[in-house]
Amino acid sequence: KMEVVSAYIHDNIAEIYITMQDLIGNRIDETTDLYDSYSINRPFDSSATCQFVGYDKTTKTATFLISITEWGNKKIVGDKVTFSVREFISDKHMYNEIPITVDLTSIDRTPSTKQVSAGGGGGPKYKEYFPNHESKVIVLVPSAPIDFPVEGIDFTGIGYVDEMLHLQTSVANNLTKDNHGYFFLRDINGNKIQCDYQVGFAENAYSNNGNSDNRIDYSEYVFNIPQSEIVQYSLYGTFVTSGLFTEGNWQVTFSLEEKNN
Repeated sequence: KMEVVSAYIHDNIAEIYITMQDLIGNRIDETTDLYDSYSINRPFDSSATCQFVGYDKTTKTATFLISITEWGNKKIVGDKVTFSVREFISDKHMYNEIPITVDLTSIDRTPSTKQVSAGGGGGPKYKEYFPNHESKVIVLVPSAPIDFPVEGIDFTGIGYVDEMLHLQTSVANNLTKDNHGYFFLRDINGNKIQCDYQVGFAENAYSNNGNSDNRIDYSEYVFNIPQSEIVQYSLYGTFVTSGLFTEGNWQVTFSLEEKNN
């Protein structure tokens, strides 16, 4: 059940508290994420966000805050807003800065590679390596999963390519999970070293029947650390996974009211 707890305006900001309650099971919990599946329809120009703000274990109720900032000088009191949700994920698990047991001294210097179309990327030096927004990148050919402590994410590659360390993970059918994370290194003094850049790509994005049931999403993390120096580092990672995916069609429409001081 989804309902509005309160909706009011102060200055040019409208704040609306929405609750979602599971009436028949345990699909709502303190990790519930609307997974960017929500929409906020309003009849005026504005920016809007929605964030999780709390969970009541006794009533199995999660609370979300919708914030709407109006761009002009239009009086929005009395205007109606419709908030809808198509799906959400829950039962999320956090693996925070966990050690990854892998022998960094025997990394393959000639791994199999291929060129793919990047579906996105990031990292502190991403623009330095891809200044012209190239869509083609060289990545590791995925291998059989390597031993990995995160359930729901596979470790599918490690190797040196052009003197740079590549690490690769994959997630099957991630459109219903949003399992993600990142690797980092620690030096002998405990300092944290982020990857230079990260790229993502997918296989079987769409099958012949138009769905993506066999889709696999890959993330590749690249560090500019010479192999002769890698023995001075240890590998760690932070990852988030989810166990439940719930689809539906929830919607509420409400009027905006001024906050009474």
